[in-house]
Amino acid sequence: MMDTFEKEGISHLVNDIEKEIEEKRNHVRVDLETNGRDRYFYMALHNKKIIGTVEYGPCSALIHDLTDGALDEITEIGTVFVHPDWQGRGVANVMLNAIFFTLLGKGVSEFCLDSGYTNAQLIWRKKFGEPTYLFPNYWGGTDHMIWRGSITSQPLRYIIR
Repeated sequence: MMDTFEKEGISHLVNDIEKEIEEKRNHVRVDLETNGRDRYFYMALHNKKIIGTVEYGPCSALIHDLTDGALDEITEIGTVFVHPDWQGRGVANVMLNAIFFTLLGKGVSEFCLDSGYTNAQLIWRKKFGEPTYLFPNYWGGTDHMIWRGSITSQPLRYIIR
């Protein structure tokens, strides 16, 4: 996560970093306490070290607020982080496939995903097209984007390089 903040040029925002870390800790705690019922994580491992994370759960308060509740019934995919040494090698694709298959098995056909990170937005635009919702200058100079997508329309990507 620190790598993301550094690449975004916001590593000086210590309070935001701490808030983001605490939010992710809470998401993991909810997963463990509810046995995956209320929030569900996948972690990619290599040699017993975490190299990536992804999770799904109810849409965030931010998505709720920005869309006036339009996506409240849609499952949010979030916390997509890949260790810098593993970025660009397909780890996120494998984790997303796992989430998509899991959600399909639960009868979920749609997802939403948001991002305020400019580098991540480039990736999500490439994968999912233009965002469904765009909030220019939301972060004081950077945009916030929200995608709504169909799981069955996502191509499977599974090669790790």
